[in-house]
Amino acid sequence: MEELISREQYLDRIGKFLDQPIVKILVGMRRVGKSVLLKLLKQKLISKGVPQQNILYINKESLEFDSIQTYADLNRYVKAAFPQSVGPKYLLIDEVQEIKGWEKGIVSFLSEGYADLILTGSNAYLFSSELATYLSGRYVEIPVYPLTFSEFLSFRKTYESVEREFQSFLRYGSLPGIHHLRWEDEVVFGYLNSLLYTVFYKDIVARHNLREVSVLEKIVRFLFDNIGNITSAKGISDTFKSQQIKVPVDTVVNYLQYLEASFLIDRVKRFRIEGKRHLEYRDKCFLNDIGIRHGLIGYRDRDINGLLENVVYKELQSRGYQVSVGQIDQQEVDFVAERTGTRLYVQVTYLLGSPQVVEREYGALRKIPDNYEKIVLSMDRIYPEDQDGIRHQNLLDFLLRKEGSSSSLAEGFPSYAPYAGGYLSRAIGRRIARRGTGA
Repeated sequence: MEELISREQYLDRIGKFLDQPIVKILVGMRRVGKSVLLKLLKQKLISKGVPQQNILYINKESLEFDSIQTYADLNRYVKAAFPQSVGPKYLLIDEVQEIKGWEKGIVSFLSEGYADLILTGSNAYLFSSELATYLSGRYVEIPVYPLTFSEFLSFRKTYESVEREFQSFLRYGSLPGIHHLRWEDEVVFGYLNSLLYTVFYKDIVARHNLREVSVLEKIVRFLFDNIGNITSAKGISDTFKSQQIKVPVDTVVNYLQYLEASFLIDRVKRFRIEGKRHLEYRDKCFLNDIGIRHGLIGYRDRDINGLLENVVYKELQSRGYQVSVGQIDQQEVDFVAERTGTRLYVQVTYLLGSPQVVEREYGALRKIPDNYEKIVLSMDRIYPEDQDGIRHQNLLDFLLRKEGSSSSLAEGFPSYAPYAGGYLSRAIGRRIARRGTGA
């Protein structure tokens, strides 16, 4: 029997809305763990005394439920499954967007008060448009993200050292499914490539009836190749034009929307700090999982800064922050993270290895006139903690420290000693580089 590793923060979020007359919808990329969360929720309900016959789990990726093609099929199946049920009923549907007209069936169940409804889906725009039309004010979206680094370690269970695991995290990414595989490039990247092409063809090409598949492939490769860089639809179109490939700006805009809706990428708006407003058209693109990128274009050591930015971005997201890319004067602040009336400014770099890098990372933060927390993250272990009120923190400590905790979670992990003078960081870099070349 498959062992299910709990992700309590998501179960807690779902639990806050259970037994309330609103639809709970878990949204996120395929294979991010939504199905497991439904199974864990079922187990939790049973442990609290809910009779098993009062919980119906429908997985639309299983052939067992292939007969449920439309909302009418769904209605018949559900009504037949709960004929003698007494007490609260719970309907859990995985990948509900695979049922034609699903929203009509869900609205009907909700209006009848027939069951508590918990759904999952893998297409953001499909949900937002249909739900806004049919369920306005009667649903809550709960985003499910890939594993954070601390979750990654809990999935690994046993390992030699935290720093070695971080190399694997950067290389193989953060999807739960990779932890059931042999830890080899051919195996893991083969799995990730199959997932990419499922998203590519099923969630984008087939759903939107695309004919210019090669153009979409080129845009995906461009985004993967420019992780963490400022991008725009016009910039991508101009790049293709320079290669004698004609791709209209409108086409690029549409394809970027499709990629974002499938949860393959996130486009992060730029925020002008001094004017307190978002800027249009030129965003940064980050990936929901960096391992998928490496399965397609390979791991490259020179991309380390962009990879670290991506990791920190996803960490901030998982902690509930709304994240923008900051701009003050002509300088960039990697992240402006906002949550419940507070704000955090974050700079991310591999190493603070020269005065120029130090000035670049700290200089932009010094210009910000407010008193919100400002932090520089790098792989350096030894560095002055405070400069003009700006804090430095080792990036791994940041990833492993619970918010509100004054001590690092890393202290509880084996083989994670505070190496001096950036030695640990450079050792990681060398090992990553060797692995990237097959050494």
